[in-house]
Amino acid sequence: MNELVRVNMDEGIAVVRLNRPEAANAMNRLVLDRLLELFQGLRDDASVRGIVITGEGKHFCAGADIGEIAQMDDKAARGFVEAGQRLMFAIEGVGRPVIAAVNGHAAGGGLELALACDFIVAAEGAVFAAPELRLGIIPGFGGTQRLSRLIGKGRAKELIYTGQGINARVACAIGLVNRIFPIDSLIDGAVDIMKGICSHNPTSLRLAKDVIDSGMDKDLTSACQLELDAFVLCFGTQDRNEGMSAFLEKRRPAFTGK
Repeated sequence: MNELVRVNMDEGIAVVRLNRPEAANAMNRLVLDRLLELFQGLRDDASVRGIVITGEGKHFCAGADIGEIAQMDDKAARGFVEAGQRLMFAIEGVGRPVIAAVNGHAAGGGLELALACDFIVAAEGAVFAAPELRLGIIPGFGGTQRLSRLIGKGRAKELIYTGQGINARVACAIGLVNRIFPIDSLIDGAVDIMKGICSHNPTSLRLAKDVIDSGMDKDLTSACQLELDAFVLCFGTQDRNEGMSAFLEKRRPAFTGK
């Protein structure tokens, strides 16, 4: 049997591919467990600077494997959703920037997977949907919360209540997607973006990610205090000296992570 998830490294960028194209990359429990194990390993691998996640074949991820979860009782369903939520938090907490490169349909849990990343880029033919209500359930991997935080409560309710899909252009217009690429250049485009991101001081990049994510759940005063504390931490690093010296000397900085 083929690997359910494949990983390739490109100059410190891990390109993660869901690899169930025959099932539109739907996530069963084995896929969830494999992805969780993978992201825990990426978190602990100092050679990894950034992560891009995509799907093999024509789809990004069709969501949870309905054939599997349709057979579950309440207890099994709780365990499945808890596993999905652990995965999404592991993606958010991996300590590196993560880009979702959506190459086709991102539906249900597939949309939630993309939402757990730092931001989304999409192929021109990508489609985004939250069809769970049509199945008699609701999003369970954090979609009700992350989607509303990203695009606003009203738009999130519309997508979840109607279950209707939106194309990449609409998704970009409402702030769900950051950039759109032709399908043939999607992964190269995402990797190029990530390489540009990872050219920065890794300490300030990590702190920026932490402050943005942590500040979303705090009042403005508390969030700005997080920013102040992180700014001061940056100021005490060698890379801050290097970055400012390089700017004044009109050269490219050579960051070391110290």
